[in-house]
Amino acid sequence: MLRTALLALAGSAALSLPASAQDWTVDHDASSLGFETTVSGGAVSGAFETWTATITLDPDNLDAARIEASVSTASGATGNRQMDDSMLSNAGLNPTDYETARFVSEDVRATETGYEAHGVMTMRGVEQEMVMPFTLEISDGRAIADSRFTIARADFGVGGSSWGSAAAEVTLVIHVEADAAE
Repeated sequence: MLRTALLALAGSAALSLPASAQDWTVDHDASSLGFETTVSGGAVSGAFETWTATITLDPDNLDAARIEASVSTASGATGNRQMDDSMLSNAGLNPTDYETARFVSEDVRATETGYEAHGVMTMRGVEQEMVMPFTLEISDGRAIADSRFTIARADFGVGGSSWGSAAAEVTLVIHVEADAAE
């Protein structure tokens, strides 16, 4: 009788434990961090080659979610030397003084179309609250997330007086594939 009562108590305690969070290991070869904008009316796109992301996310336990991404600002490239020089100049991302840009979120919410990561983006030493919408598909221990959102470069002090023909906004295009960590 005592053993049955202890087993029942242990079982009910196990049921009341919160669901565990799921960590993910990013597959960098299958993932990308890009951007799109316009300069002099023409489309410009590029990517950042060097970045890291630490992701804890379980759609059934969003309270334990955490996303932290860090980007090497010097790794940004468009393939156009003149544009790259401007982007990486002191008036641009200024990787000499600001080696990384970061996004940190501990507030992930489900929406009708996917998810939103509410967090803080830091670029050029400026912190801005940001909402990153994303879609997420999980199948057989593999997660695929896509995000596309626009930021105002002036909010982070990016751009100089010679940037008159550059659009005021930049769209970040993020594709992440990751495997469930064991």
